[in-house]
Amino acid sequence: MNEFLMLVFALAVGVVLGAISFGGLWWTVRRGLSSRQPALWFLGSLLLRMALVLVGFYFAGRGDWKRLVACLLGFVFARIIVIRLTRASAGPNASILKEFDHAP
Repeated sequence: MNEFLMLVFALAVGVVLGAISFGGLWWTVRRGLSSRQPALWFLGSLLLRMALVLVGFYFAGRGDWKRLVACLLGFVFARIIVIRLTRASAGPNASILKEFDHAP
């Protein structure tokens, strides 16, 4: 039972990390498009999000491959959720984003 709870915890951590990472990416793209220095936004965001995800996976996995897989599944699940939520709230930039709708 304890192992099951650790897998559920790792899954939840993966969902939180994915929501922060992909939500932060969405926020960065929206800010970066209207910024004077978009390279700083994108580089800073990339480094911050990558560091957060790597540290989160390290502590959630604790060297166990099953926990790492559970964390990864949560991360991918969060990606799906964030994509659906951000497409629904594209707002005035929806016409711009439709041009890139073919991307995976």
